[in-house]
Formats: sequence, structure tokens, C-alpha cells
Amino acid sequence: MQVTSLSLEAFKEMDYWAVEKYNLSIELMMENAGLQLARLIAKKATKTSVITIGIGNGNNGGGGLVAARRLSAWGFNVNLDLVVPITKDLPKAQLERALLFGAKEGIPETTDIWVDAYLGFSQRLPLSDAFAKSIELANTSPAFRISLDIPIGISKDGKLVGFKANQVMTLAAPKTILEKLASDVEVYMADLGIPKLVYEHFNIKMPNFMENQLIAL
Repeated sequence: MQVTSLSLEAFKEMDYWAVEKYNLSIELMMENAGLQLARLIAKKATKTSVITIGIGNGNNGGGGLVAARRLSAWGFNVNLDLVVPITKDLPKAQLERALLFGAKEGIPETTDIWVDAYLGFSQRLPLSDAFAKSIELANTSPAFRISLDIPIGISKDGKLVGFKANQVMTLAAPKTILEKLASDVEVYMADLGIPKLVYEHFNIKMPNFMENQLIAL
């Protein structure tokens, strides 16, 4: 489907507008993102799949932790690659919940699905050695790889120089940085809960989330 792509800067502004004008909290959007991510992962997983979710100390990591909690609640084997200490209040609360629900800390010996919820659109290059190590482990594993919003380590021209995702689940609207991904990378767009009036304010058409909250692009 055709939907207007946004630059990362424009999306940040749209995100901020939703929070400030419509009292749509970061936690609510994190919950929405994590649920949609869990649904996408579950489509690929089987009952015996080993799932590893890479987590950073930010909102993208928080979304990954929501997905970990939801998947654990559904009975999946979920493991958390905690690259850095989780110290920010919201991701920290999400980590506690995910662990209570049965997610486990650490990278297992084998992984069937590796999820990149490491940094998202706030990432800065070059990446630290700790993140680079996790990316290398993920890329050299036989796992199917899924990124939340944008892959960690993606270059400005859309080349997958970092985490080599097979699928990307972008939030609320497509991002221009994803337009040059290889044709075999599947891109999905997830409903973040942003109201139609915000899309209209930024002069873009709202995707048809009423029919489907997870849309293949």
C-alpha cells in the first residue's frame, strides 16, 4: 500500500505532537508497539521456538520488553540480551514485568528468532563495542532476524551494515531510511495508537489501521 514515508526527524516531531497535544503517553505507545511486535514474532514462531530479544536502555528496548512479556505470557521461550544496564524508569519497570512473566536474562546457545529492540531511531553511530558484539552474534547465527522500527546500525542510505534484518516492523508510518532496504527485507507498519488528527496535522494519510493494525508494505 502507498503511505507517505517520513524522515526520522519528522517522525520524532509527530511522536512529540501526539504526546503533547493528545496526552498519549510514551508508556501507552510502548505497550502498543510491544504488542504488535509480539504478534509479528508469534506469526513466525512455533511452540518450541527459542526467541532472543536484544534490549537497550531506551524506549525501543522498552517496546522489546513489552513484546517479551506478551510472548512469555503466551507460553513462548523468551530470552533477553541486555547489552547495557537498564536504568531508565520505564524500561526498568518493563524489564521487571517481563522477568516476572518468565522471560530469562542472557543469550541462549541457539536462537530461532532474534529480535533487535536495541536502540531504534535514537541510535547514534558508531555503535559501542558491546552492541557491535551482539549484532555480530545475531548476524552469524541461523536465526530469523526481526527489527523494531529501524535496524540497529543501519546506514543513512538504508544499507544494513549492522543488524541484518529479515523483517522490520516500523511504527505508525514508514520511514524514508527504510526505502532503500533490499527487496527481500519484509517491512511491516504497526499501529502505535496515534490519532487521525495527528496524521492530518502533518498532511499525511493515516494508514487503514481500522482494518489491520499490522500492515505489510
